Amino acid sequence: MSNFLKSSVGRKSVMAVTGLLLFGFVIIHMIGNLQLFLGQDALNDYAKHLVEMPLLLWPARVVLLAILVTHIFVSMSLAKENRVARPVRYTQGATIQASYASRTMVMSGIIIFLFIVYHLLHFTFGKIQPQFYDQLDAEGRKDVYGMIVYGFQNIYVSGAYVTAMAVLCFHLSHGLQSLFQSLGLRSNALAPLLKKMAVGLSLFIFIGNTSIPLSILLGFVRMPGVGR
Repeated sequence: MSNFLKSSVGRKSVMAVTGLLLFGFVIIHMIGNLQLFLGQDALNDYAKHLVEMPLLLWPARVVLLAILVTHIFVSMSLAKENRVARPVRYTQGATIQASYASRTMVMSGIIIFLFIVYHLLHFTFGKIQPQFYDQLDAEGRKDVYGMIVYGFQNIYVSGAYVTAMAVLCFHLSHGLQSLFQSLGLRSNALAPLLKKMAVGLSLFIFIGNTSIPLSILLGFVRMPGVGR
């Protein structure tokens, strides 16, 4: 196992698998958040049920954190290895393409990590906009709906989220293509289809996630009874 992780192929496989798991989480997380469009009661009830399952929620968070740390560590290791190997001669086109992909993936990955920290401080720990964090709805549940609506009414907060989702979309469009290659599932015949699939899935994530802050910022989603 240690020799496998020391090899470039082994680490690329680990990064591919962890990336796939993180992508799965992004999909599930987005679907949960989109319940905002079902209204205050639906979203707050969903959040309440999650909190009432600590034996599932916290182990899931720990495992997810371990997957994220592993993905970051391995990606940084591979990026360092690529920098060391860069003096080796390649054709000019291949060198430009490889170095461009490497630089953008590392940089976008760093931005995404910083966004995750910001996102946790905002909605999980209530350190950003704390005035909306401890509010309760009419049923005595934590008002997650209100926290999100009031939070995204701030144009700077919404702008930060939309920008982060654009970076995530760019990261995924490259990462999903590399994932298939690292797992040995990509061929010249399948490459165009996989590229379209990666771009399509990335845009799906971008549209789904940004629809929330944009709908709130533009006034399509509001607190019940406000402005109606």
